[in-house]
Amino acid sequence: MDKKVVIIDYGLGNLYSIAQACNHVGFSPVITSNKEEIINADSVILPGVGAFKIAMNHLLELDLVPVIRDFAKSGKPLMGICLGMQLLFDESEEFGMNKGLGLIPGVIKRFPEKVNDKKMKIPHIGWNRLINAGCNWANTPLREISEMEFMYFVHSYYAEPLIQSDILTYTNYQEFKYCSSVQNENIFGFQFHPEKSGETGLSIYKYFLDRKS
Repeated sequence: MDKKVVIIDYGLGNLYSIAQACNHVGFSPVITSNKEEIINADSVILPGVGAFKIAMNHLLELDLVPVIRDFAKSGKPLMGICLGMQLLFDESEEFGMNKGLGLIPGVIKRFPEKVNDKKMKIPHIGWNRLINAGCNWANTPLREISEMEFMYFVHSYYAEPLIQSDILTYTNYQEFKYCSSVQNENIFGFQFHPEKSGETGLSIYKYFLDRKS
């Protein structure tokens, strides 16, 4: 039986480029906001482009917050991309403090205006490297990726996880080191866009969607 892959449609996110990436690696995703479809999926992808507060408001209006939390508790693979990764955390300071899904302990913060007396260019847009946070990638979607691979980023805020062992990778942007991907058991988050990162990025979708739990 084919795996049921769901991309959550809540009005924000590059849904179709993610769907194309899934198709490219052999999966046919369903793009939906239907609660039953989401909870019965084998794998779920939470996309996101835009502001944290607006995204959470959309999820709340669609009554999807409890569904996503229940899916995460099921042990089946859940992946957040870009803003979708940030939504996995407890809260964000974007436009005031706003509560997130609370699936990964930590907070989302804005890049500092300056690092070592040098003004930062915000947002961070373009290609940048992944640095291993000191963990084994063998059982993660990064398993086929070499350390220091380039991925494509577009963001002004970054995640600060509370638990060090949740961090898969760091990235350095203008001498500022921040967390660029996370894992908490069956829950994964990638600040970069794998679907915009060539064959290397597509391998992340392949190994995420191949996971059973």
